[in-house]
Amino acid sequence: MRAKIFVVLESVFLGLGMLILTPSANPTAAGAASSPSPTALAPLTTTQSKLGTPSQQKPLATWVCTTSWYGGDFDGQQTANGETYDMYAETAAHPTLPLGSVVRVVNTKNHRSQVVRINDRGPYVEGRELDVSYAVAKKLGFDQRGTAKVRLELLEVPSRTAPVHLN
Repeated sequence: MRAKIFVVLESVFLGLGMLILTPSANPTAAGAASSPSPTALAPLTTTQSKLGTPSQQKPLATWVCTTSWYGGDFDGQQTANGETYDMYAETAAHPTLPLGSVVRVVNTKNHRSQVVRINDRGPYVEGRELDVSYAVAKKLGFDQRGTAKVRLELLEVPSRTAPVHLN
C-alpha cells in the first residue's frame, strides 16, 4: 500500500515538474527558464499598438535565448502561416509563440536590435529558440557566425478571432 501511494505521489510530482519545465504555447503562462518572464500579460490591442512605434513599446515579456538564421535553402518556400518565406524580410520562426506575434530581437554582444514578426515554426535544432531571416541576422551582426545569444522582447500578441461556424 505504501509503495502504491509513493508511486502515485511520484507520478503527480513528475507531472507537475514536466508542466513547469515544458515551454508553453501561451507566452503569458510561466514556463521554463528560456520562456518569457511576464512583465505585463495583456496583449496589445490594435489601438494600443498604434500609439507607439515598436521601438517605443514596453515589452509584454523578455527572455534570453540562442538564435540562428535561415536563408537561401528556404527562400520562396511556404511558411507556417501560409506566406512565402523571404530571406530579406523582417520575419522569424519560433516554436510556440502565436503566429503574428511581434518581437524585438536584441543581440546581447553588440546591442543591435530589430523588430520582427513571427510567421513560421522552428528552429528544429536543440538549444535554439528562434530562427531569424538572413536580413535580420545581417542587421544584428551574426550572419557570419550563424548563431547568437539574444534578448527577446515580446511586443505584441495577435488577438484571437472568433471561429466562423457555418450552418
